[in-house]
Amino acid sequence: MAEKLNVELREDFGKGAARRLRTQSLVPAVLYGHGEAPLHLSLPGHATALAARNSNALLELQLADGTTHLALIKEIQRHPLKRSLNHLDLITVRKGEKVEVEIPVVLVGEPVAPAAAFVDLQTLTLLVDALNVPQEVEVSVEGTEDGYQLFAGDVTLPGDAELVTDAEILVASVQLPRVEEESDEESEGAAPAGESADKE
Repeated sequence: MAEKLNVELREDFGKGAARRLRTQSLVPAVLYGHGEAPLHLSLPGHATALAARNSNALLELQLADGTTHLALIKEIQRHPLKRSLNHLDLITVRKGEKVEVEIPVVLVGEPVAPAAAFVDLQTLTLLVDALNVPQEVEVSVEGTEDGYQLFAGDVTLPGDAELVTDAEILVASVQLPRVEEESDEESEGAAPAGESADKE
């Protein structure tokens, strides 16, 4: 379901204008898509930050003149320290349209102990319905054992999603914990029997 946001058109551009917007708890954004001229917008800071917590969030942008645009968040620029929203790139979407998006991979279940599961690929690129973008792709490792590998082509995709990522790429694996070997420094520092490690 789309998150509704009341937005305004921006007429001032540049770093200074963007900084002034942020001091007013607004987020500068640009809306692209469908061969139309980009729209420069200002979005409400708090509501936008909440929506942006979900990757590929669907937004319903309501302009003052009553027109609306459905959009997906494509790129987020954050403050390097505060992690607050600095700028958003949005893409226009329409009902019935399919879009290419990156969806986070989430492991579910537990392998047979003492083996542990690892995510080898953090996201899968999928072609999905623009109005029904999944938040994540679940990959089950329940009951798997050491040596298990799951490739992109083996993943069960949500809904009618289509895989764009190379099917041969490793997504998840199960391995036994590595035993730390004695470090070279410790080996070299050990003196032979009957000798002192302190030599002049």
